Amino acid sequence: QVQLVESGGGLVQAGGSLRLSCAASGRTFSSYTMGWFRQAPGKEREFVAAISWSTVYADSVKGRFTVSRDNAKNTVYLQMNSLKPEDAAVYYCAAKLRGYSDNYKAYDYWGQGTQVTVSS
Repeated sequence: QVQLVESGGGLVQAGGSLRLSCAASGRTFSSYTMGWFRQAPGKEREFVAAISWSTVYADSVKGRFTVSRDNAKNTVYLQMNSLKPEDAAVYYCAAKLRGYSDNYKAYDYWGQGTQVTVSS
């Protein structure tokens, strides 16, 4: 069982930056692929980035967002730069065993989400 708690969301102006954190419980954190997803009102949950031994990004955030992890702290991060109004959403971290997936249905554990609002 893995419990995930996100933090770091907030209101930022377009062009600004935020860093999201996701703290995980459990002693096998390093075994999990960690993903970041987001969901805007009226839209499907969409893949943002994932990290296992490598990183993968959605095309819409490539070059602006960076996912990283600190296995000693059981924490995964999402550094978001050059934010755009279309990045506004509730951001979720998620965990799954084995390999990477960009399908939210493949992830077993989810945090409660953190709101990111980007003003134009």
